[in-house]
Amino acid sequence: MKKVKLLLGIITVLGILFSTGCQDMDNNNDKKGNLVIKITDAPFPIDMIDAATVYITKVEIRKKSEGEELGYPYITLVEELEEPLEFNLLDLRNGISADLVDMEIDAGNYDLIRLYVDEASLAVSGGETYNLKVPSGTQTGIKIFMEPDLHVAGGLTTDVLLDFDLERSFILKGNMNSPAGIKGFNFKPVIRAVNNTTAGTVEGMVMNSDTALENAYVLMEQVVEQDTFEITSAFTDEEGYYAMPGIPAGLYTLSATLEGFDTVTFGGVELVEGNLTVQNFILTKLEEPEEE
Repeated sequence: MKKVKLLLGIITVLGILFSTGCQDMDNNNDKKGNLVIKITDAPFPIDMIDAATVYITKVEIRKKSEGEELGYPYITLVEELEEPLEFNLLDLRNGISADLVDMEIDAGNYDLIRLYVDEASLAVSGGETYNLKVPSGTQTGIKIFMEPDLHVAGGLTTDVLLDFDLERSFILKGNMNSPAGIKGFNFKPVIRAVNNTTAGTVEGMVMNSDTALENAYVLMEQVVEQDTFEITSAFTDEEGYYAMPGIPAGLYTLSATLEGFDTVTFGGVELVEGNLTVQNFILTKLEEPEEE
């Protein structure tokens, strides 16, 4: 069985640009900046799952106060809804996103986004649809901290990515070897927050000669002080295409593999702030051992 991985996620808050003069920056802080929030998804075992849906009822963001005794106030971006916003995350793969918020907010620094999730559901291919209420999700919300703080500049636009790791967020129950074995799930959202202004995107094709390879597994890792950390991963679509948006700028190792093919690895792949990096793979079919 494929590694069950689901990245839920992306909230995109469109781009921070900076003024060239100190006076201009001071003036901009008295204005409002535009905030666009989007949501997206990444790898999941789509051969076994027809839909992985979340229902969002409210969205808030926390502004950092300077020298105020009242603490950090929350600003409501989406008022509490009787009918939740519904997102099937399997429709949002390989860089596709859906709008969640598009509005102006006060300029300044923000350190936390809070999502109120009323319910999550999972539809198994040829099987049951499992619904799960999230009591704490509607009461305290799901807190996603921004590190470093998100700076919204007056008159400009800011870009942030919230990336849900669905292997850890949608924890499947039962026998994972077939759709019939899945008996439900636990929902424990795990979310990574990235400022898209200082992040990059990597995309590419996985091919065998001139033939696209579907469901090839592409893994991104980073080595820090001799320790290797998995950053994210993706599966290719029917055209052999993959995309990993919202990756912090830096050097990474990318590898692609598929059962019956060799594994190809590229080290030192550089992602640049706000830029697109293209990394393609050509996999060679493994020879079948000769029968004795």
